[in-house]
Amino acid sequence: MQTSAFENLAKEKFNELSVSQKKVAEYILENLERAALSTAVQIAREVEVSETTVIRLSYALGFSSFSAMQQTIKQKILQSANDSVEYERKDIPVNESNMFARVVENEIAILKQALHQLDVAEICKMADAIHKADQVVIVGNRAAYTEAYWFSFMLGKMRENVHLCPSVGGNNEKLFYLTDQSAVVAISFPRYSRDTLMVTEHAKSQGATIIAVTDRLLSPIGRISDITLLTDVNMDADTGIGSTSSVISLLHAVMIGVNLKDQERIRARHQSMEQFYAKHHVFVE
Repeated sequence: MQTSAFENLAKEKFNELSVSQKKVAEYILENLERAALSTAVQIAREVEVSETTVIRLSYALGFSSFSAMQQTIKQKILQSANDSVEYERKDIPVNESNMFARVVENEIAILKQALHQLDVAEICKMADAIHKADQVVIVGNRAAYTEAYWFSFMLGKMRENVHLCPSVGGNNEKLFYLTDQSAVVAISFPRYSRDTLMVTEHAKSQGATIIAVTDRLLSPIGRISDITLLTDVNMDADTGIGSTSSVISLLHAVMIGVNLKDQERIRARHQSMEQFYAKHHVFVE
């Protein structure tokens, strides 16, 4: 599913908006269907701002009127409806007999939603940026460190100069050699890590291409990224435990895209690695 013109404009111009306009933009992005059918007065009431603020947002984003902005949002909704797949999390009570079924059902629902949200153009852009980069730095903290480690390990089998920022300290050395030819993959989901944002902001100042894997276009790292991949995480409200299978699936798709860019070299690299493993008895067969 392609990112809409409204979403792109909101991200591009977000830092130029007033505080009140930012609140409206965030509300609309999180409630597209409701915003598509609401008047400016109704949106203003929901966000607790003036009707004038809502109208001025449309001008700030380059639309000729609130109606023009709303029409763009409606087109987005129609496109989503045409591309939609069934997405329903099953509300299964938790007990010993069905708790596993509840987890699996929610995982399936999240993966279906990931398929619905899939932006092939952004995946291709990310694969291309990684393929062309002189080095790739991957950062993810707290729970996101799991996906960052997995992605850095698997990508490191495909190409050289892949670096994982440690979860505690040592980031300065990873960022020192960044250039405008480098790519930084930042993985961040609620609750957003301040350390991840700080590393990403520093990489941005170095001219590196910023690739965000996150849940919202206007998340802290989404706002400053050059390429953004979006997916939800399966957060259990009762336990606070989050499952990120959709994140792994998304990153897996990116690696397939990287492989398509340079299949022969990557195949040769894999063969060399297997020879090394066999020579040094790395694995117990």
